[in-house]
Amino acid sequence: MELAFMEMPSPVGILKLVATKNALVAVLWENENPKRVRLAELIEQVDHPILLATQKQLSEYFAGTRQRFDLPLDFEGTEFQKRVWQALLDIPFSETRSYRDIAEQVGNIKAVRAVGAANGKNPISIIAPCHRVVGMNGKLVGFAGGLDNKKILLCLEKQ
Repeated sequence: MELAFMEMPSPVGILKLVATKNALVAVLWENENPKRVRLAELIEQVDHPILLATQKQLSEYFAGTRQRFDLPLDFEGTEFQKRVWQALLDIPFSETRSYRDIAEQVGNIKAVRAVGAANGKNPISIIAPCHRVVGMNGKLVGFAGGLDNKKILLCLEKQ
């Protein structure tokens, strides 16, 4: 399956937006580890409607005028990963949850480490807000975009 992509500048670096014909499948970081999210062949398509809508909504988010995204999403992963990523979508703007909170939400309190692993593989960064997941003590831990970017996103949401 061929995927469309475009890149956009942001306060957290150049983001690569990736979509199928019908849904967003990834928001990737500038220095992305290519093994973290595996994708089919990417073709640059700067006029793709879903990518343009994603770019617009992310720009609004970074400008402080958007708190919720309204985009069709298509997560590729295991059923457990999809449950974790869906739980991320339930975290309210400017709030955080611990890995344990997410494990409870997906119905397996003992799966804290598995939640951490799934969170680390979240393909749709920012929109599925994995940056809102922190350690039990509130400490910023593990983030594919880097802890500096995690801090930027959390501070942006506190304004």
